[in-house]
Amino acid sequence: METIDIPRAIAAATSIAASLDLPAHDAIVLHHSNRLALRLTPCDVLARVAPVEHGAAPFEVELAQRLARVGCPTGRLEPRVNPLVHTRDGFAVTLWTYYEPVTPHTSPVDYAEALEQLHARMREADVPSPRFTDRITEAEEVVADPHLSPALADADRAFLRSRLASLRRAIEVRGAAEQLLHGEPHPGNVVATKNGPLFIDLETCCRGPVEFDLAHVPEAVGAHYPHVDQGLLDECRQLVLAMVAAWRGERGDRLPNGRRFGEELLRSLRRGPPWPTLDTVAGRLDGPENSPKAT
Repeated sequence: METIDIPRAIAAATSIAASLDLPAHDAIVLHHSNRLALRLTPCDVLARVAPVEHGAAPFEVELAQRLARVGCPTGRLEPRVNPLVHTRDGFAVTLWTYYEPVTPHTSPVDYAEALEQLHARMREADVPSPRFTDRITEAEEVVADPHLSPALADADRAFLRSRLASLRRAIEVRGAAEQLLHGEPHPGNVVATKNGPLFIDLETCCRGPVEFDLAHVPEAVGAHYPHVDQGLLDECRQLVLAMVAAWRGERGDRLPNGRRFGEELLRSLRRGPPWPTLDTVAGRLDGPENSPKAT
């Protein structure tokens, strides 16, 4: 993952906002991983900033427009400016509507209903997108190259390579129906708003079985989603654990306590069923800073 120079990224975002007549005298860092999420004030805009070479911003902007047209419960681009990717000082910046979180947080029933609605609307959107197997390939490449994943022990590297390959085969053999998915609809990518839950961070959208999305959500949420293939869900949960374990061993990973999270994911995979969800694994760690975010 790229290391982002936060002061330069903030300067790029605020400068772009100001050039578009959106006053941005201050920026609050909301999230920092492979991209930076900023709340710009007083214009109250969400700016997403990444190095230009990250390359996902054009796909995300085009996808957001198409999903909005079919009524998907997703975060919207900032309506006061044209839906474009802005570049400055080596950064790609996109501007989005900022949603003030509301309490209480989204219930499992509302979460599941919103995800079901998202999937239904996504079936109406004609969007070229990668398959979920491309994400497996990304994880396999990280695991295969010690330069990319120096934190992984040799035994863990061999274990993950084998598990990723076997799960890819097992899921492919099932031949389940595939459709456009969010790709990572975990709680970190769900915002509770006054108009209901909205899914954000669309760069991970891909095609695959809905169980791949369900493997990212808490167990209580998945229990309210109808017509789930439990065997396929179990395989997808294992796959998600293995992929996230690979990314936690990646050079430059910025997730707080990511190393310990990766170790716990590996222990969960070796322990065997029942397969836990990401939030369950994160909950086993001490410290409030841990989260089930995948990237």
